[in-house]
Amino acid sequence: MTLFLTLLSGISWMLVYIDCIRLGIKQKTYGIPLFALALNIAWEGLYSFLGLKLPIRIQTIVNIIWFIFDLIIVVSYFKYGKNDFPKSAKKYFIPFSILTFASCLALQLAFYWEIGYSHGPIYSAFLQNVVMSILFIIMLFHRNSKKGQSMVIAVAKWLGTLAPSILMGVVQGINVYVITCGILCSIFDILYIILLLNWNKIL
Repeated sequence: MTLFLTLLSGISWMLVYIDCIRLGIKQKTYGIPLFALALNIAWEGLYSFLGLKLPIRIQTIVNIIWFIFDLIIVVSYFKYGKNDFPKSAKKYFIPFSILTFASCLALQLAFYWEIGYSHGPIYSAFLQNVVMSILFIIMLFHRNSKKGQSMVIAVAKWLGTLAPSILMGVVQGINVYVITCGILCSIFDILYIILLLNWNKIL
């Protein structure tokens, strides 16, 4: 069960990243909201590096693959992200973006230093997944279109968080924090799926 849920999470998020990259190239955009992207790549980079210092686990390999995919999305963000900035703020695009990535790295390091390797990545990951689920909905309405988004991304994102929520919140022992974050993610992810399915009716 542990291996299945770990692989389901890993493969689902890989599908998210691959489709984000595909649509980013095709539609000249980026598919993950800035703060979610910054938190993601900081988490993946940190725990890929730390994981290499321990006996290599499946999760470490998955983290490295996620990190590589996210690097490509970061390139897409810096290439096309200015288009989503208000006209009056476009000149601040680069410094604001750099500040955001640096701030998110600082937050991930703070989680690690304060909570440790065993629980730090779990608690930070689930919190940022709740934030990410909300940000995808905000991005959809901000763009007022499905540009850079797809049902593959929406469903895979939901499953990619649901699997570790079950694994770390139930299978490996009851964890109220993980269960709560998992439920919140599912609520917003399912809402996001419904919005995508009915977007043409909403407009």
